[in-house]
Order: sequence, then structure tokens, then C-alpha cells
Amino acid sequence: MTYAFDPGRPFTEDFHAVGAAQIRCAMAVLSEQPAGVHEAIHDARKSFKRLRSLYRLVAVDAPGFRKQENARIRSMARNLSTVRDAAALVENANYLRLHAASEEQQVALDKVSSILTARRDRIAEEETDLDGKIASTILSCEEALAALARLAFDDGRRKTARRLEKGWRRTLKRATASIAACEASTDAAAFHQLRKRTQDYRMQLALLRAAWPSAMQAKRAQARELVDLLGHLNDLATMTSLVNEQPELAGNSQNQAHLLSAVIARQEELRREALKRAEAVFLDRPKHESRTIGLLWLEAGR
Repeated sequence: MTYAFDPGRPFTEDFHAVGAAQIRCAMAVLSEQPAGVHEAIHDARKSFKRLRSLYRLVAVDAPGFRKQENARIRSMARNLSTVRDAAALVENANYLRLHAASEEQQVALDKVSSILTARRDRIAEEETDLDGKIASTILSCEEALAALARLAFDDGRRKTARRLEKGWRRTLKRATASIAACEASTDAAAFHQLRKRTQDYRMQLALLRAAWPSAMQAKRAQARELVDLLGHLNDLATMTSLVNEQPELAGNSQNQAHLLSAVIARQEELRREALKRAEAVFLDRPKHESRTIGLLWLEAGR
């Protein structure tokens, strides 16, 4: 099923269908692994992100459910994170190589990429209980399906529109707070929070796109670009932290110096660009935009 609500369908039924589709998608890809185990883990984690954004949208009306299931989904994602996190570092090293400032820096980053690739492969070989972790995650998915089936909402049109309006406003307020934190600090955690809030917004734009398809599509494209940019920024912070703890991953001190120089330069550019893009993505005031969403949903359901 498409990751989108249908304005003409009872909300509880629609919510169950959208959520269950993401859970079953994760279960299927983990069971069948059509492109290999590591790609299956990556795809399952993407389904979990969509599910968490779905649940956050209704957090005001179902706080207990959202808290319980958020913890479950977080646990499932972490259960499968070790190899994926190592692979992300390799991807980030390759990304840095594209922005090398000199031939010396390029050579150093090539070396770092090779070391991180070997580390990823070693971690994958040493993770002997991966099949058990996947089986445990599939079992947790079955429990998540059962919990979702027990959830019920007031399906009245105005109640539904009001619920979506409140959820939308909550998402935007949290994003606005994250932007303010990023403007006040270069702390990696602040920009990581902005990424999560933008990810929620992008997912929720997809969920409600039937209310105004053309505008939602344009907004989703803007949000996706910001999410990708902030993802690189977060990965750079993770890489810096890891290399500081394990300098041998850079090969030698000269490589480490080139790596950190490349990271710092790229971080400055990404932070500047992220704040500029965030202003465009979150242009409207939360109260105004959320009210518009509620009215559009009412109209779409007529």
C-alpha cells in the first residue's frame, strides 16, 4: 500500500493499513533478502523511519501508543544497526573524496576509505548472530502489528482534520525549535535533531499529499534535499568522533590531519547551506500552516 492517507476512508482503518504496510514490508524484505542481507537491513530501517513518523503525527491523540511503539521501533532499528553504521561511514568517506581540496587530501581520503571498507567487511564477517537478530526483529514486527490493530480513533471528519492539524503543528514547532538551536550552536546533536524533524516533515507531507498533491510534492522535494544534506553532516560528525577514538582508522597522523581538515571545511559549508534551506522548507508559521492543513483535509474528504 502507498504511504499516504485517503481522505475518503475512515481514519482508523486507513491508519492501520498504512502502518501495517510498513511493518509487513520490513518483515518481507528481512525474510526474503532479495538484494542481500545488508540491503535488506537498510530497507527495513527505512520502513521503521516511516512508521515512527506516522506514529508521531498522532502522538497528541495516542500518546501511550506512540511512546510504547516508538521504543519498540527504536529497539528494532538498533538491533540491526552495527553493519549498516559501518557501511554508512564508508559511504561518507567516499562523499568526502568528491570534495577533496588538493591531490594530497585526495590520496589521504582514498586511504581512509580503504581502511573503513576493510573495517566494514570485518564487522560483517564477525557478526555471527545476524540471523538471530533478524529473526528477533521479525518477531518484534509481529508484536507491532498486534499493537497497531488494537489502536482506535474517533473517525469523525472534523475530529480527524483536527487531529492532523495538531500533529502537523507539533512537527513544525519541534522543527522551529531545532532551527533555533542550530542557529545558536554548531553542536552536531542540534543539527542531528533538525534532520530528524525534517525527516518527520517529509514523511508527513507524503502521508497527507492527497490534500494538495502539487504543493506537497514540491515541499517533499525541498525537505528531501535538506534531509540528505543534514545526513552528510551527521555522518561527518560520527566519522570525526570515531577517528578521534581510533586514530588508526586514518592510517597515520598525516592522513588524520588531511581527513580532519576536509571534514571541518565540509562541515562549515553544510551547516551554512542547511540553515539556508531550512528557512525555505519551514517558511510558514506552525499555527498558520497547520490550520491550512486541517482545512485542506476537510475539503479533500468531501
